[in-house]
Amino acid sequence: MNTTTLTPKDITRKWHLIDLNGKVLGRSAVEIAKLLAGKNKVLTGDHLDNGDFVVAINAGDFTVTGKKMTEKMYYSHSGFAGGFKERNLQQMIDKDPRRVVEKAVKGMLPKDKHQQNRLRRLKLFTDAKHPYANELGLNKTEK
Repeated sequence: MNTTTLTPKDITRKWHLIDLNGKVLGRSAVEIAKLLAGKNKVLTGDHLDNGDFVVAINAGDFTVTGKKMTEKMYYSHSGFAGGFKERNLQQMIDKDPRRVVEKAVKGMLPKDKHQQNRLRRLKLFTDAKHPYANELGLNKTEK
């Protein structure tokens, strides 16, 4: 019997388009995190980053369940005295909805040396326009 392990030459990255319009934030973040980590592939391993590229459009049009819009809080601290800030989800969406999706996906990725590289492959856009149509195969012209 042979055991097949993932090697760097086996890594092939695909491009995925996800429309967040009307989708629940947490469920979409799980789907994106699986694609970024490469968990949807046959050959997978923790020692190599095998994930794909993900283009998420309409990042400001997601939904949440329950009272999360007003009760879910985001915290930050500048490091200076009195630098503690807290914002609820609605305030974060008003400021930059892409940051909310990025934080949700980051929280669902493994906390290891590959996390930042995986997040770099996540491309977020607040509307349906994006410059990655060629990579996604949307602008194929017949010759």
